[in-house]
Amino acid sequence: MKLAIASLLVASASAFGPQRAAFARQGTSLNGAAVYYSTSTGNTETVAAYIADAAGLEAEEIGDASNSDVEGMDGIIVGAPTWHTDADTERSGTTWDDWLYSTLPDLDLSGKKVAVFGVGDQQSYNDYYCDAAGELYDLFEAKGCTMVGMTSTDGYDHSASKAEKDGKFVGLMCDEDNQYDMSEDRAKAWVEQLKSEGFPF
Repeated sequence: MKLAIASLLVASASAFGPQRAAFARQGTSLNGAAVYYSTSTGNTETVAAYIADAAGLEAEEIGDASNSDVEGMDGIIVGAPTWHTDADTERSGTTWDDWLYSTLPDLDLSGKKVAVFGVGDQQSYNDYYCDAAGELYDLFEAKGCTMVGMTSTDGYDHSASKAEKDGKFVGLMCDEDNQYDMSEDRAKAWVEQLKSEGFPF
């Protein structure tokens, strides 16, 4: 009996060990959730790490993700900074600008749950705060994704943003220049909100 149990434990470890390691390398959970970002100054990477830590994931640069990795996820968290202010397209000034228009169109993401975050500077770019997050939202929604994680604009100091929809932000917005001390707590609260909305962590 003891030998049978020991054999079963070894078989279980062999079965799940490689899978667990593979998911860890991809920056995902075993449930199929991932955090993808791109950054210019490092601020978006910092916020991505806050979100990933709160969710028990790892954050990965979108340029390093394979198409099969992205398509294999049940839930995707995506985030970008805004550099091309007031632009209609390619607003982030990062890897996203090419990925959204050359890679995303070829992916099948119908029904995937997607949550968006953005990082910007409310003082220097008061009229364009986190515009690129709005672009992420629009393009993933157009691919048939189920968008979750909209948040209140309360507590922010900006005049306009393409990341606003129906009086709310399309996701989590952070300002590492002027409100950096609030980002980690905002990320933790947002992850809890996503859990309540059925995001597959």
